[in-house]
Amino acid sequence: MSSFVVQRNGREATAAELAPLAFAGFAHMTAMQVRDGGVRGLDLHLERLRNASLTMFGQALPDERVRDHLRTAIERSPADHSLLATVYSNAGEFTAADGTLDVLVRTSPAASGPTGPLSLMTVEHERALPELKHVGEVAKTHYLRRAVAQGFDDAAFLDRRGRFSEASIWNLAFWDGEAVVWPEADMLGGTMMGTVRRQLEGLGVPQRTEEIRPADLPELAGAVVMNSWTPGIAVHRIDATDVPAAPEFLELLHRAHRAEPLVAP
Repeated sequence: MSSFVVQRNGREATAAELAPLAFAGFAHMTAMQVRDGGVRGLDLHLERLRNASLTMFGQALPDERVRDHLRTAIERSPADHSLLATVYSNAGEFTAADGTLDVLVRTSPAASGPTGPLSLMTVEHERALPELKHVGEVAKTHYLRRAVAQGFDDAAFLDRRGRFSEASIWNLAFWDGEAVVWPEADMLGGTMMGTVRRQLEGLGVPQRTEEIRPADLPELAGAVVMNSWTPGIAVHRIDATDVPAAPEFLELLHRAHRAEPLVAP
């Protein structure tokens, strides 16, 4: 097939089914890049959906059912594409009522993100339920637009203790010249971040997690953002602090990404 799809529970979604969702915001999701019909880190995407469903709805769909819905969408889409899977309850929002869980899957053209390097403006912001990838996060777009209005490319978030956590739609990673440094704060653990971390471990690359604040930036040798699009886009400036180019850091992250196998749902 050469077309993209919008499916609910494995079949084409109707306008009547989609209309209520256009006015709702209590759901969670995962985004992935499909290449040659396969997904890197599929286990992490399934784990993300399962854990978020348990947290938000007190129940979760079996992994095999979710895989079936992903497979149906992938088989009806081009070999390379982007896929977004959203889980919601048919009970709707603003209610404590139980309901059954549905899966909405949308495929769209493959993406790889901006080329970079990027400049980031810091803002103090902590997401609600930061460990979940949930929908309806107006603050992300708000702070992105504010950053662009100030001449930056995007926004990076500092928690109330002044620590870097994440960026608008990105995880952050830093480089000290020898080791990858992951920020310590409450944040969404991205699936790209998860695959890169385990592949870096397999490659024997040193990694550590520690608190990073803006004052620590001059001591670091590089920084990137990453999400489902890409394992790394260089960051060259955060606020008024220049960040060194670190091509070896970028290449290392992309090598780790390539080492993660593609898995068909």
